Amino acid sequence: MLHAEPDSSSHAFHAFSELPTGLARLFVSLGLTLVFGVFEFGMAEWAHSLALLGDAGHMFTDSLGLVIATLGAWLARRPPSKHQTYGWGRAEVIAAALNALIMLVLVGGLGFLAVKRMLEAAPTPVTGWAVLSTGLGGLLLNLLVFRILSGGGHSLNIRAALIHVLSDLLGSGAALVTGVVIVWTGWMPIDPILALFIAGLILVSSLRLFGFVGRVLLEGVPHGLDVTRIGQRLTEVEGVCSLHDLHVWAVSTEQVALSAHVVVDRLEDWPALLDRLAEALERDFGIHHATFQPEPVVQKIPVPPRPWHPRAT
Repeated sequence: MLHAEPDSSSHAFHAFSELPTGLARLFVSLGLTLVFGVFEFGMAEWAHSLALLGDAGHMFTDSLGLVIATLGAWLARRPPSKHQTYGWGRAEVIAAALNALIMLVLVGGLGFLAVKRMLEAAPTPVTGWAVLSTGLGGLLLNLLVFRILSGGGHSLNIRAALIHVLSDLLGSGAALVTGVVIVWTGWMPIDPILALFIAGLILVSSLRLFGFVGRVLLEGVPHGLDVTRIGQRLTEVEGVCSLHDLHVWAVSTEQVALSAHVVVDRLEDWPALLDRLAEALERDFGIHHATFQPEPVVQKIPVPPRPWHPRAT
């Protein structure tokens, strides 16, 4: 079995070089989001704005989501044990699934309040200047948080946190537009209309995140990898007669595993052949964790070479 730990080098950049890990970035993002969420909730109550209230609720939901993401990232760093031989990498996947569920709950609540407000006989008065200034502040804060998280790697938890921040950007943008329209035109229905619009955008993001989570939990081939191409490349390695029972799946968001049965002409050449297989996987596909089962040729019958196919036996 060939195993190499994934690269854990720093992804820091420019002004954020003091944050060397995705975990640290999650902590900083959590603090900024939570503090502004408290402020925005107070402003939403004072201004009577549903768009601002929805964005404040989104901030609090994101804070909870970032807590879950931070916990998942911390668990994923724990080493393998006799009970968890692959480590805790799947904790990130579970945390990302919880984040998506939280987003769906937020969508339902925000959509309900928006429709209720639209059906009111008399529009609820909203303080436009308060909504405008708070929305602008939220927009700038979320741009900062997005920049911090963007340098934290490409794990599923960082991706989930970025989706939260992107939806927050949309929410703050909607609040900003709401304030501008109310201040310049006095048209109050813009508040629930934009709240309902942003709820739909969050729903799309949540469903996409569920798709990523489902692929990992169902042990599907990770995005960016073609199992047919991998099989063909391995059969091109000198010494390989044929290949079957090839499986490629994601153990965690950053660790890909592979297993296959390799038919060889001479079993005594297996150690050298194993090194060549490992080199091909690492160089061409970035796969560092592979398990190969060598098998001798049962009957030497000349067969014309043909491209490898997943259904080949």
